[in-house]
Amino acid sequence: MAEEQSESFFERALANLSGAWRDVAASAARTVGLSPADSIPKSPDAWRKLMTKCLEARGGEVSARLRAAALGKTYLELDGEERRRFLEILARDFATESARVEEQIAAYHAAADPDHRLAAEEALRRALVPPRVRLLTQFNALPEGVKFLTDLRADLFAVSVDDPYLGGLERDLRDLLESWFDVGFLDLQRITWDSPASLLEKLIAYEAVHEIRSWDDLRNRLDSDRRLYALFHPRMPEEPLAFVEVALVRGMADSIQHLLDETVPPVAPSAIDTAIFYSISNTQKGLRGISFGDYLIKRVVQQLAHDLPQIKTFATLSPVPGFSAWLERDGEAAVAALLNEDEQGGVKALGGSDDLREAFLAILAKADWWQDAVTETALKGPLLRLCTRYFLERRASGEPIDPVARFHLKNGARLERINWLGDTSPNGLQQSAGLMVNYRYVVDDLEKNHEAYMQRGEITMGSDVRSLAKSVRRLAA
Repeated sequence: MAEEQSESFFERALANLSGAWRDVAASAARTVGLSPADSIPKSPDAWRKLMTKCLEARGGEVSARLRAAALGKTYLELDGEERRRFLEILARDFATESARVEEQIAAYHAAADPDHRLAAEEALRRALVPPRVRLLTQFNALPEGVKFLTDLRADLFAVSVDDPYLGGLERDLRDLLESWFDVGFLDLQRITWDSPASLLEKLIAYEAVHEIRSWDDLRNRLDSDRRLYALFHPRMPEEPLAFVEVALVRGMADSIQHLLDETVPPVAPSAIDTAIFYSISNTQKGLRGISFGDYLIKRVVQQLAHDLPQIKTFATLSPVPGFSAWLERDGEAAVAALLNEDEQGGVKALGGSDDLREAFLAILAKADWWQDAVTETALKGPLLRLCTRYFLERRASGEPIDPVARFHLKNGARLERINWLGDTSPNGLQQSAGLMVNYRYVVDDLEKNHEAYMQRGEITMGSDVRSLAKSVRRLAA
């Protein structure tokens, strides 16, 4: 259901954007010598001509908006290969003008006094801005123009990998969007069942962590013991940029299946003492690398602490997305080191192989291994230790290899607890052998933990994980 709703939602969104610019684009067509019934021809020369006229800015701001609308509508009506050619023209033909830059560099070196040097510096700065940036900025004034540029950058991710000009265009867009989407411009809103149906539909389409299976599922996530908050930008008031789903519970949750079970009655308000952040989704592919998640979590913690002062614990229930891949790719030495002799014998017998790693992976490949009491008991200790070892692994940069860990540890959270069979969905078993993690946000310790992580690479751990880490180091030694 969610996949079908997502497809129809995006189709309608594209149609609405194209329709919003139809009338504006018809007026723009007349400014370049076409009749209102005509559209811009699907030819590189026509696209280049319209881009040039956009930059000439004849007729003032209104005419500039009309021409930008015509250009944007033309792009929306192109297919994949045509779009690539369109983007190549924009990237190459309207890049930084090398001759002008060289001229301004010479003027800067020739400046005889501070006043002339400052003027030459300013002229050089302007010369370094590619004409395409001025063109892209015109979309900011159009209805849905910022959304159009966001989606344009998403398109560039697929085609700019090996092309330096397209890569430069993508970076220009990133710089523009970073300045427009500064967190100071963002609004935090609580989403409820009474929010517009169009917005609720977008939440279903954009949910990236735990699929919303039905409207009943969504309603359960908006119940009295749940909260859902989203960030919005004034130029995209109907498009959430990121949203977080929160469960209000008693004690720290350790199972996503229990947390999302629609048959479980709501927790009584008087019993609530913990807020569990169980899903954080960034919704706009074109804003990749412009993170809102850290700001969103901290804002929601502040909001909940104000609204519900009885809540004393703020934590996540997070996936471990890279654990199974690491175990299969690099875990051979860890498996051999972190299982004692009895555990190794049990795994070989259950996996039907004398090769320890092969036997281990064979067990995990069975979809129902966790439902067999003997197998579940045999794997619990080893998998918890192996997951702890996984969190101690580092990239060349010195950061943990797990992306979710990097995000929360950078925010100042601590690695509180590893939960056995926290996610027994097919995806949870496949990506993390069913394990989930609590990252705890202790408000008074966030800055201290952040500095320890950023300056010294230290991972702040809760007592359970510290105990596991000691076992790992002892066995490894």
